[in-house]
Amino acid sequence: MKAAVFHGAHDIRIEEVDGPPPLGSLDVLLRPYWCGICGTDLHEYAMGPIVIPSHPHPLTGATAPQILGHEFSAEVLEVGSGVRSVRVGQRVSVMPLLFCGSCYYCRRGLNHLCQSMACVGLSFASGGISELAVVPASHVSVLPDSVTDLQGALVEPGAVAAYGVDTAQVRPGDTVLITGAGPIGALASLYASALGARVFISEVNPTRVALARSLDVGEVIDPSKIDVAAWVKDQTEGIGVDAVIECSGNERALQTAIASVRSAGRISQTGLHTRQAAIDPMVLSEHDITLAGTWCYPVTDWPRIIDLIARGRYPVEKVVSAQISMADVVEKGFETLLSPTGDQVKVLVNAR
Repeated sequence: MKAAVFHGAHDIRIEEVDGPPPLGSLDVLLRPYWCGICGTDLHEYAMGPIVIPSHPHPLTGATAPQILGHEFSAEVLEVGSGVRSVRVGQRVSVMPLLFCGSCYYCRRGLNHLCQSMACVGLSFASGGISELAVVPASHVSVLPDSVTDLQGALVEPGAVAAYGVDTAQVRPGDTVLITGAGPIGALASLYASALGARVFISEVNPTRVALARSLDVGEVIDPSKIDVAAWVKDQTEGIGVDAVIECSGNERALQTAIASVRSAGRISQTGLHTRQAAIDPMVLSEHDITLAGTWCYPVTDWPRIIDLIARGRYPVEKVVSAQISMADVVEKGFETLLSPTGDQVKVLVNAR
């Protein structure tokens, strides 16, 4: 079968590979439809292997070369003998996190923090940028007719963004600052707005500014042109926002988040920082500010996110800026997204 395979930094090849592993009794065979390129994928391409194992993964045994893709929708082609939750022909979205079920965190329902966690498309035999994939049936959720194949591939990043907003305990009527309007920031803006919050978005990149404005969920401000914290306080009677969802993974944005949130406010660090960031912890103490990190999402969140999309509450498709073929995944996907002059924000790959 054809697949996008990671071999090393700046080395992703579209090549013929062996078909997926034999179908276990609790597995499903999938034909991927759409698959998103994630920031984690970009980090692997630019500097990897990082998450992709160079030695057999302790949970899955996977090692590079690795079929990529963990944000995807698919059609069920075959089910294992013990599968009752899904049928051949149904369309599904894949929850890609694989967990042991027995470690300290798994026993407490925190499966996304599993001590030996793996991920489809990063540390598993199958990935979503391929013609076929095998995953556990427990990791797929059926898409209703009102959710498109394209939207189904956005459940995963949609869950990441929703978890960030939920961690900040956003409620109707809250004011929320989103720092960074990349895919997760854009999705967090949509989700916070759906909860009834007043949204402000801080972004400097012109392409992302344009996307953020097209969402029509709140005011978009450029931190290179104005003092975001001062502007936010002008909008909130000098108090500051109730919550900040920091989605850029940028030191200056985190400092802005701390300066912009009100006393007893909440900051959710949702964007991943690839380098250390300096903050003044005394400000957190003086103002009773909660700064919480988030990692992935609750693994049980797929039905809820799918339902929000189905009811039109969470229009995740609005963040998509390009749809490309598998053959173009390197040039029009990875290279464009990493280019300083690139004009894309969220790229989805047609795996069919």
